[in-house]
Amino acid sequence: MLSQRLQVGVAQKQILTPGLVQLVSVLQLNRLELREMIVQEISANPVLEESLDAGEEITPEELQNILERERVSDPSDQGVLDVAASPAQYEAEDDRIEMASENAGIVEIVDGAPADPISTTADPFDEIDFDNYFQEYLEPGFKSPAGETTEKPSWETFVSSPITLPDLLRQQLSLLIMPAEVRDAADTVIGNLDDNGYLVAAIDEIATFGGHTVDDTEKALEEIQALEPAGVGARDVRECLMLQLESRGGEGGVAWQILDKHMKLLENKQLRELSRVLGRPPEHIAVAIDAIRHLDPKPGLRYSGSGARLVEPDVYIIKDSDSYIIELNDDDLPQLRLNREYLKMLDREKEPDKDVRNYVKERFSSAAMLIKNIEQRKHTIMRVCQCVVERQREFLDLGIAQLRPMMIKDVAEEIGVHASTVSRAVSSKYVHTPQGVFELRFFFSEAVQGPSGSSTPLLVLKQKVKKIIDDEDPKKPLTDEQITARLQQEGFEVTRRTVAKYREDLRIPSTHQRRVKD
Repeated sequence: MLSQRLQVGVAQKQILTPGLVQLVSVLQLNRLELREMIVQEISANPVLEESLDAGEEITPEELQNILERERVSDPSDQGVLDVAASPAQYEAEDDRIEMASENAGIVEIVDGAPADPISTTADPFDEIDFDNYFQEYLEPGFKSPAGETTEKPSWETFVSSPITLPDLLRQQLSLLIMPAEVRDAADTVIGNLDDNGYLVAAIDEIATFGGHTVDDTEKALEEIQALEPAGVGARDVRECLMLQLESRGGEGGVAWQILDKHMKLLENKQLRELSRVLGRPPEHIAVAIDAIRHLDPKPGLRYSGSGARLVEPDVYIIKDSDSYIIELNDDDLPQLRLNREYLKMLDREKEPDKDVRNYVKERFSSAAMLIKNIEQRKHTIMRVCQCVVERQREFLDLGIAQLRPMMIKDVAEEIGVHASTVSRAVSSKYVHTPQGVFELRFFFSEAVQGPSGSSTPLLVLKQKVKKIIDDEDPKKPLTDEQITARLQQEGFEVTRRTVAKYREDLRIPSTHQRRVKD
């Protein structure tokens, strides 16, 4: 029989505090996302502001008196002062980072200095070093470490907005003379083109739903197919390529005939059969196929795609003589501080409303926690990059062929954090190296058993597979078994299934699809 009763038990639970949740979120943000997040926090938190210039400084004694008076009757101010002890954590971390840098011959450039250690006892108000704390966190304020700032124009000033395929086509149509009915039908046809520039609806459907005649719609399509980029408005790949040949004056040529009547032979690479059917020597067929190969099967994609992705490195690794300098890219990141004007609201005499005081205390605690978490993010990324430089020194000196296997868990053990922390630290972040710009996760690769028992990164092995296929005879392409045998002869312990998977990851066709038939 069921009954209600009280029961006392003991259990262990792992609870994430709000500060830890925010630290996890901040750690996995890249530079652009972090900047957006800081701007949003500045807008939402009135006590948090961007440090642009120095203002009037408030003395630690004044602040201590305010908080002491508030503490007498309302000990809930402890939450604000607890945040003051957080800078002590960075002292030990900075010492470890500096020691590792000296041993590896690497200089880490991080502006600013950590706060002095703060010891706490049962009564934190008597033991906290207010002078040190408020010099760090208040006006002229606690500022995120930053070097000399200079006025720079925003990169957005120099970035033009991309033109889309419909805009390009409409601009060209505006220069042509045509009946109004055909122009209206052309606008409807443009609306039925996909990102690759192909017509995705039948002419009669476009005419019916657009309120046009079939004749006007067909004329509109002809006008669009005569525009740039050549091949736009086609209904299939064959028509697209033929339109491009027509725009280049190749109508009726060998390439035109192949596309017009012998697409199947072209797909199967039956060159000898094409030569026999068209009555042309193999040399002419080879030239025609080369011309077809240089056509664009997706003419609209260059205007409809997302375009080049903007990447701003979060870290710079710069070679300096025989060592490497690690720099965090803090350009354009707002430097934060706490607004001292709101300290007046912590004073009971100046602000009798307890709800207001509690709100201000909560805002101060949240702002200080954000500043601390941003600093922790910097320290974690620097320590990860420290390990990358130490372990990938040959890559930085000589190039991708010298990339070494490196696991996230190994780096996590070295710097004393959980593997998930390292995974978040390298997520969506880019690093500028002497060998180019790479995603930070690029340096982490599984190891494959290589020659003489050595470990080879998975990426290097894939490049070897690609090189073997690039060097093969197109008429007698290598099978996956033959590629596996070659790798095994070089000392790599791989299977045929593994090679097939690598080939598919590299988007390389199968043996049958790579074979060039006579």
